[in-house]
Amino acid sequence: MFATTPLTIVAVSAGLSSPSSTRLLADRLAEAARERLAVDQDRRVEVRVVELRDLAVDIANHLVTGFPPAGLKEAIDAVTAADGLIAVSPVFTASYSGLFKSFFDLVDNTALTGKPVLIAATGGTPRHSLVLEHAMRPLFAYLRAVVLPTSVYAASEDWGSSGDEYTEGLPSRIRRAGGELASAVTGRTVSGASRALTLDDGEDAVVPFAQQLADLRVR
Repeated sequence: MFATTPLTIVAVSAGLSSPSSTRLLADRLAEAARERLAVDQDRRVEVRVVELRDLAVDIANHLVTGFPPAGLKEAIDAVTAADGLIAVSPVFTASYSGLFKSFFDLVDNTALTGKPVLIAATGGTPRHSLVLEHAMRPLFAYLRAVVLPTSVYAASEDWGSSGDEYTEGLPSRIRRAGGELASAVTGRTVSGASRALTLDDGEDAVVPFAQQLADLRVR
């Protein structure tokens, strides 16, 4: 008998413009994860994108008053309840945007414990790609999330590029990252090892899974 509770993937986009390459990257990563999940298991998959630009005023008010408006609270609840999270920010002054940081400042620092997170960023030049490792990965490590080994950076020149014999193009990196998120959500490490994690395992079961992914990053 198949489980009826859907798997949920939430993508947070901190893009400010409309249309936004940051939102486009979030959509494509979410779709890649959804497609892999649809192949690998039988539960329904629900995808939601949280546009931070629509919540900017609410975020500022919450930082000042300490009380989140209903729309912002719903967005935070969706992020913390998701089976898998995609976080995408444009690059500002060699780091994630202030809007992106302000939103995650409002998330309790234990609410993402053990949650698989795929990090991604957009920018005008490839020179800023290290924002993923120097800024975004440490942020989610602090929040105790399991940050997936593959992160995705999309410079302006990457859109429409198929890559070459030495580098992967953006579409293949999106597919690989989406596949890793799907594997983590369904309880497998990216190496294909199984993790029979259930509600009966308790909180301690999160640690071995996080350590496995950390070990993969070291290799």
